[in-house]
Amino acid sequence: MVEVALIRRRFGLKLGRASGNAGVYIAFAVLLIALGFAAPRFFTLGNLTDVLRQAVPIAVIAFGATFVIGMRGIDLSVGSTLALTGLATANLVVLAYPIPVACLAGLCVGAFIGLVNGLLITKVGITDFIATMAIMVISRGVVMVYTQGIPITGASDPAFRSIGQSYLGGIPVPVILTVVVFAAAYYLLYYTRFGRFVLSIGSNPDAARLVGIPTDTIKIMVYVLVGVLSSFAGIMLTSRLEAAMPEAGQGYELDVIAAVVIGGTGLSGGRATLVGTAVGAILMAVVRNALNLLNVNTFWHQVVIGTIILLAVAADRFNRSLRA
Repeated sequence: MVEVALIRRRFGLKLGRASGNAGVYIAFAVLLIALGFAAPRFFTLGNLTDVLRQAVPIAVIAFGATFVIGMRGIDLSVGSTLALTGLATANLVVLAYPIPVACLAGLCVGAFIGLVNGLLITKVGITDFIATMAIMVISRGVVMVYTQGIPITGASDPAFRSIGQSYLGGIPVPVILTVVVFAAAYYLLYYTRFGRFVLSIGSNPDAARLVGIPTDTIKIMVYVLVGVLSSFAGIMLTSRLEAAMPEAGQGYELDVIAAVVIGGTGLSGGRATLVGTAVGAILMAVVRNALNLLNVNTFWHQVVIGTIILLAVAADRFNRSLRA
């Protein structure tokens, strides 16, 4: 706590966890009530389980993205990282490599992409938006070139399938793993020096640097973290589908940003709420599920998601104005 106290005293920064966006909880409750009338099937056990399954990859990635956005950064490569991880992992499973080896290789893919993002941003000086967008395009291109647009099937090893398809006490294992990731991320962000450094950089990068925080190292570590979590989400998704889909993760970057911002993490940095991110991820899954249940044309899905992001950013700016 000494570092944060020093930053606060010398530069008057306000660091810490965000309380969340109260509006998202109200909107969530209203949406659930509306769905109860418009689509009675929504509240069936099977559909609610599907919603949680759909929320898993977005939530896992969004927990990492909360660190990035709380640090006043952005990562657009998460969806492509998920797809490339699925490709690498599925290939190794099909080739009968041990499942731990296949999964570790997949996680290394995410760590490498995160490391490249971090180095491009901190050492080369490319803005985070451009750097991660370039890596997004390159990674997706690698997936399409290798697969020629054809899914990699045959990843049906029972041990591998259990990651994304099994249940424990009636609860899907991916949901349990997501809760574990949430708990680890919560501790890391709010109860470690690393988390305090992340929020300090997001609040004022120059001030953080002046008091001796290794800003470049922390930024690289954050991008590696979100890369690893994107890979973890990709492994769970590939396990559930028993295949690596070339188009996997397309548009995930939008859902992830929406989940984080809707949850109350400010784009201006310096504050973050993982609880809000979890609610935001579930809300995004509910929205997509509702659009399907109501038979809304899929072409309109991105319009709805884009509108949600726009409203979330506008609300964030309005809240900042009120706090100022």
